[in-house]
Amino acid sequence: VQLVESGGALVQPGGSLRLSCAASGFTFSSYDMSWVRQAPGKGPEWVSTINTGGGRTYYADSVKGRFTISRDNAKNTLYLQMNSLKPEDTALYYCARVAFAGMDYWGKGTLVSVSS
Repeated sequence: VQLVESGGALVQPGGSLRLSCAASGFTFSSYDMSWVRQAPGKGPEWVSTINTGGGRTYYADSVKGRFTISRDNAKNTLYLQMNSLKPEDTALYYCARVAFAGMDYWGKGTLVSVSS
């Protein structure tokens, strides 16, 4: 199993970014997928989850209305569209595979910094 995130960058408050997560080594379309972030000096925070077909999505209150999770099962890729970014969104963003007992595989993360 391999999960590789990309798209992180330094962006000004109010800006937008789209993160991608390329998945390989498993049947991507058979698993729910999540994004989790970890801000400097803090513990991991769940951000969003999408079901296998992409028809059901779930968001943390802190990002609801600003972030959109999506997936392309034909490309084995997970996305996170982030709009209206705030300094408190600064974190290392991970994608994770959701298994029965929790998130069993994580990528190495991509860094998002929101600062003027």
